[in-house]
Amino acid sequence: MKERMALDLSDLPLHGMGSASLTFWGTSAFMLIEGTGFALSIAIYFYLMSLAPQWPIEAPPPDLTAGTILTVLLVASVVPNILVSRWAKQKDLRKVRAGLIVMAILGLLPLIPRAFEFPALHVSWDDDAYGSIVWTMLGLHTTHIVTDLVDTVVLACLMFSKHADNPRRYGDVEDNALYWNFVVLTWLPIYGCIYWVPRL
Repeated sequence: MKERMALDLSDLPLHGMGSASLTFWGTSAFMLIEGTGFALSIAIYFYLMSLAPQWPIEAPPPDLTAGTILTVLLVASVVPNILVSRWAKQKDLRKVRAGLIVMAILGLLPLIPRAFEFPALHVSWDDDAYGSIVWTMLGLHTTHIVTDLVDTVVLACLMFSKHADNPRRYGDVEDNALYWNFVVLTWLPIYGCIYWVPRL
């Protein structure tokens, strides 16, 4: 009779952190899909620009103030975001709670200048191809800011509940921090396209 080999996995942790977590791979797949959407919108922007005799089409370049304030806020938010990710890795509940509150505020603040960005474009979404693409780019990115803000608020609530001190929750905080970095990085080329390309 053949002996059967068995592997005892009972000592393995129930949840992993970083790349050992299934949520990490799901978040990464979402970022790949959404990053492709942003890349396509930028490609369409330059395609339309190549067809137009002048760019922007019958509109002055967008005002820089609101978009630049938003960019500064997003870039500044990366530092506390990295700290929150580090504290989650260390499973420091007190610091993670404080960090998530800060990140919720920093996720909400960019929506204020974003509200002023749409009128600062000097064009409506249905005026022409230029208006349609810049409104689409701003709309897509706004959706991502709001999505991460909601996720951050939900995580903050969870971290103040009885379910807080849990390896799975700390992994979720890490993944949320990764996604916010993605939101910030994807904005930079969009900001360049919307605000600086028309000034070239």
